[in-house]
Amino acid sequence: MKLVFVTSEAGPFLKTGGLGDVVGSLATFLHKQGIDVRVIMPKYSTIAEHFLKEFVHIAHFDVPVAWRKQYCGLEEIVYHGVQYYFIDNEYYFSRLGLYGEVDDAERFAFFSRAALESLIHIPGFKPDILHCHDWHTALIPLMLKAFYNREPLYYPIKTIFTIHNLNYQGVFPKEVLSDILGLGMEYFTEDTLEFYGSVNFMKAALVYAEQITTVSPTYAQEIKFPYYGEKLEGLLCKRTNSLSGILNGIDYDIYNPSLDPYLFKTFDNSSLAKEENKQHLQRILGLPVIGDRAILGMVSRLSVQKGIDLLAHVMEELLELDVQMVILGSGEIQYEEMLRYFSSKYPEKFANRVEFSDELAHQIYAGADMLLMPSRFEPCGISQMIAMRYGTIPIVRETGGLKDTVKNYNEVSGEGNGFSFIDYNAHEFLFSVQRSVKIFQKDKLAWNNICLNAMNSDYSWYQSAKAYIKIYESLISLR
Repeated sequence: MKLVFVTSEAGPFLKTGGLGDVVGSLATFLHKQGIDVRVIMPKYSTIAEHFLKEFVHIAHFDVPVAWRKQYCGLEEIVYHGVQYYFIDNEYYFSRLGLYGEVDDAERFAFFSRAALESLIHIPGFKPDILHCHDWHTALIPLMLKAFYNREPLYYPIKTIFTIHNLNYQGVFPKEVLSDILGLGMEYFTEDTLEFYGSVNFMKAALVYAEQITTVSPTYAQEIKFPYYGEKLEGLLCKRTNSLSGILNGIDYDIYNPSLDPYLFKTFDNSSLAKEENKQHLQRILGLPVIGDRAILGMVSRLSVQKGIDLLAHVMEELLELDVQMVILGSGEIQYEEMLRYFSSKYPEKFANRVEFSDELAHQIYAGADMLLMPSRFEPCGISQMIAMRYGTIPIVRETGGLKDTVKNYNEVSGEGNGFSFIDYNAHEFLFSVQRSVKIFQKDKLAWNNICLNAMNSDYSWYQSAKAYIKIYESLISLR
């Protein structure tokens, strides 16, 4: 089996969130299972210099972008046994940011076409499957059929498309169809790329890919309904036989409390070591070192999707509890300003860092007692999985992957690895936090049991990778 991941980002080279984490760790795991998996991504100028120095130039060629011919270099590096290929074009990818540019339609149309063109230039490799991730690569299933259907290398290739977040679709003005994609008006219909008078890149993959996956079983069902479907629920229902939800995993080598180099003290299930990490977290964030006080942690983008509006409604009530709170993340300005206000009002109870630091994130996962994830929607989420690996108990809303991974604690049976609430309601969220804090303070035996349940939950890639391999095998059998 020969497999290519096409993605806009992949760890450790560059990642802005869960997509980069997932692609990098899944590729590594599949390689360990004996699959020949390669990864194609853009060569961003912001990739760390120590990686850039190791890149090897293997080819250069022109790529058609409608009426344009654009230069493309192809560079290679092997990381953890996986061959990564980087699409080099400084005009498109020598930017400070990855996304949000005015020419994103052209940038990622070029990247998709360049990824397909690059297959000719990889010596001795003929892929069976292209696995495309999120809207930045969603044109590939369409381009494969529109431009390459008579080419011997390409016509046997099958495609699978993974929706990591349906909220981001790549919607652009209709002029993009001819001026950027080089396609005729026959592709601007309700059954193709037309989307409320615009062109929708993600829709291209939902129409033309052989298989569609998303990143949790619950989210795969949710997106068939209007509340979560982002105006694509009708198409997703139409493709229901080709749509499945496979839960993301995490890399247990990277997120390993017994080996993690970022921790003050590594640990397995030692409550003493957990306490030392907690005290270290309090010290570095300038909070009073109080061992028996629960720490509520949050590592998140500050947006409505992540439930920050719920947090805003009950922030005062949360900080009136006998707790401390630490939040790491940046995002919408009003929420950044809100957190600055509360950190100045409650300097002994609340600390926040408006940034992203991988090191501090690991220290929060290890040092906090609970992790807050009151998301409005969450395709999968990996923070809750990481937190449980470190014995930190997630408090989540039952949606998407949060519902699939966090089981609400049952005081009668002792089962459960976290706390959850159903309705998107600030006071239901508050009640779940109050309940968890009460158990933490009043029943240490029960709390230790919840921590053990969490740490014994298995969210490695093993089961999920088997599900992907089953889909890959079914696609190959269609050739």
